Amino acid sequence: MFDGIARRVVSVWFPRLASDRVLRLRPVDGPFAVTLKEANAERIHCLNATAERQGLSRGMSFADARAFCPELQTRPADPAAEAQFLTVLRRWAVRYCPWVGVEGGDGLVMDVTGSAHLFGGEAAMLSDMRQRLSRAGITARIGLGDGRGAAWALARFGEGVAAPGAALEALAEVPVAGLRLEMDTVAALHRLGLSRIGALDAAARAPLARRFGPDLLLRLDQALGRQPESVAPLPDPPHYGVRMTLPEPIGLTADVMAGAARLLDRLCERLVAREEGARRLALSLRRVDQDSRTVELRLARPLRDPGRILPLFERAVGEVDAGYGIDMLRLEAVEVEPLPVRQVSHVSSGRGDRLDDLITRIGTRIGLENIRRYLPADSHVPERAFIVSPAAWSEPGGGWTALRPRPIRLFPPEPIAGEGPRPPDRFRWRRMQLATERATGPERIAPEWWLEDEAWRRGMRDYWLVETRQGRRLWLFHTPQAPGWFVQGEFA
Repeated sequence: MFDGIARRVVSVWFPRLASDRVLRLRPVDGPFAVTLKEANAERIHCLNATAERQGLSRGMSFADARAFCPELQTRPADPAAEAQFLTVLRRWAVRYCPWVGVEGGDGLVMDVTGSAHLFGGEAAMLSDMRQRLSRAGITARIGLGDGRGAAWALARFGEGVAAPGAALEALAEVPVAGLRLEMDTVAALHRLGLSRIGALDAAARAPLARRFGPDLLLRLDQALGRQPESVAPLPDPPHYGVRMTLPEPIGLTADVMAGAARLLDRLCERLVAREEGARRLALSLRRVDQDSRTVELRLARPLRDPGRILPLFERAVGEVDAGYGIDMLRLEAVEVEPLPVRQVSHVSSGRGDRLDDLITRIGTRIGLENIRRYLPADSHVPERAFIVSPAAWSEPGGGWTALRPRPIRLFPPEPIAGEGPRPPDRFRWRRMQLATERATGPERIAPEWWLEDEAWRRGMRDYWLVETRQGRRLWLFHTPQAPGWFVQGEFA
């Protein structure tokens, strides 16, 4: 990579990444662990130093851990949040060198060749890393060597530094597990008496290659610097931002919309190329006095069609105070989602698109989260047969499936006077005297015993469709266990 400069690689291992992430947000005194469900069993996924001193270890079942340590406090694991946390640490590590990659799910690898002198040497650079991570509440073990394999082994088995060209001396007493081998291979090497890297390097290579294949010797040579191993940094996420600097200030809404249209064309071209759509857009308008105004647009669905997006900006842009004029426009897709290409035909309808645009327009005024729709739920209990979901983050569900008719209006049960298992001939409801003309039923509905519901504590219900002489069509039910009659709905 650099002529005449020895290659140097740093490996940073975070042995308590999951627990450190949780404890940074909510510190806990005493033993703490993060649990993860594996094969229908809750197991210890990560734990702090206090829990380790109590005799707990990774992989231990949660029941055994609580038996050993009754005061153990736990939180469920969140693999997605842990991966995001590691990504944040990777961005932080770019301060030391531009080549930073992720090592598994709990480590980083950095090619610091030619960078250490900027921090006063390798020792000063590693000391700075440790101090910053410690102040942030993150446990880290760091290894430095001529290659990725040596640094990985030193970080996880000893936390040391291998001098340039002296990888074998530094790794001689490191266990063979430091070569990133499969556990079966490590166990087989132990049975042969080759438990250390130095002993393995001194053994005859041909028999090892015949028995274990080429991977064992490749890992050995990579650790000792005989085989190169690249450090591939993660690519930066795509940035969806475009801007336009104007030669003369503008202030009319029509002029700003014209500039926004040109920016939208450029932005949507990038979105189309990556098959993504914008879910949240921010249009920044810089005034001549260096003050800025930002117009934010949240969309009900991911979009990349300039013709549909541009009109949605018009109302908010018209309310912006341009001051002495606007000299720069910047448009950024703050939030994007995958939007693969879909097949269209002459019979396809745009009704769904028009509904999404309407939801977006109303959402800019009252908030997208306040526009909701009813969706079917898999339950025969009337109160649980539907859920209310934000329209912008849900799709219309199918129709409700029921063997018997269901009322258009549903409300909490309202008691009425009545005796016996059949609907009363006459009853008073909401200050109205009603007479039963025809009754259809009963439809018996039993409570869902696996859910706690105070309203269904009386047990099963017998539902009736009652048509009254006054024209009301009501949904009544009778509770056999604690006899009583109630009205819960009304048909159209």
